Amino acid sequence: MPWIQLIIDTRAKHADQIGDMLSANGAQAVTFVDAKDTPMYEPKPGEVMLWPETQVVGLYDAKHNMAQVVARLSKSRLLGQDFPHKLDQLEDKDWEREWMDNFHPMQFGKRLWICPSWRDVPDPDAVNVMLDPGLAFGTGTHPTTALCLRWLDGLDLTGKTVVDFGCGSGILGIAAIKLGAKRVIGIDIDPQALLSSQNNADRNDVGDQIELYLPLYQPQLQADAVLANILAAPLRELREVITAYCKPGGKLVLSGILAEQAQGINDLYSQDFTMEPIAIDGEWARVSGKRK
Repeated sequence: MPWIQLIIDTRAKHADQIGDMLSANGAQAVTFVDAKDTPMYEPKPGEVMLWPETQVVGLYDAKHNMAQVVARLSKSRLLGQDFPHKLDQLEDKDWEREWMDNFHPMQFGKRLWICPSWRDVPDPDAVNVMLDPGLAFGTGTHPTTALCLRWLDGLDLTGKTVVDFGCGSGILGIAAIKLGAKRVIGIDIDPQALLSSQNNADRNDVGDQIELYLPLYQPQLQADAVLANILAAPLRELREVITAYCKPGGKLVLSGILAEQAQGINDLYSQDFTMEPIAIDGEWARVSGKRK
């Protein structure tokens, strides 16, 4: 079915209100897009951040009367008459197939592959994690996840215990098991993340090797490796908790960090770890080390 996009440039403080207006005027979906390619920093707890200059995009059935929509919006006090906007006709195509065609198996390091279920596995003898891209939590496409996966690929995890702090989709913990870990403890504040982790672990036939907890119920133990791909603020606030999970001589990897935040996180954890060189991928960074 063909579609039309109504695109409105605005400031972040008005974006939610304009999005509600588009929905009230028949938009099938509303998305927010960075209008100026601005880096996004981490939000405060409970805060939803938008870019300073934001595009609000409403998706409409091509049969929808867009002249009426624009006319109604122009009567609003927020937008006003002759407000700047753009209408784009979208090509009629199988969007689900288009989306699926964009995802291919990805290799991390020498042994590890992340493979969508609808693609053939490139190397059956490799370490293959089957994980479909979906609504976030981590699928290997983001640089922070990729940095951690490459780090994991370089470890000997045979028989090891691993803590995945902020486990999301479970991608790092599942990869650790596939690389030889005996046991993974996944911790996340979001119950949906724990469900996603368990489902993905079951799909990869490692469901009985992963244990999943909300922070209130997280166990006390010392692991051979600790993974925390979260954000800089919780990495700072939870330094003692994360450190306590790593046994002397154990390995630590931290990501979800912007490149300019990496040195501060590195210095903070160097109190208890012998740090490795910081790894950078675009705007993102990985910090890692060995427990003293």
